[in-house]
Amino acid sequence: MNKKIKSNAVDSLFDAILCLKTRDECCSFFEDLCTVNELLSMSQRFEVASMLKNHNTYLEIAEKTGASTATISRVNRSLNYGNDGYAIVFGRIKETDNQADSSSP
Repeated sequence: MNKKIKSNAVDSLFDAILCLKTRDECCSFFEDLCTVNELLSMSQRFEVASMLKNHNTYLEIAEKTGASTATISRVNRSLNYGNDGYAIVFGRIKETDNQADSSSP
């Protein structure tokens, strides 16, 4: 973990997130924790990351998400040179989707 954010308080926050079990629980917790704008910003960055992963252009991403090119560039940098957090999540989402597809008749 980045030394700049490593603290007991951050560890406690991550532990709290890890104990959530449903989307409704996540929604309740994050609505209590974050402002509307913070939640919208995080969801926008996640959507940008997904679109970059799917090889959309900056222009396509900006038009669909309303993200600035600076935000798109920052997310792109995280995807390419970050701590692989996005890669972990996208991999797990793909695993979940594959499991759902294989259990369908």
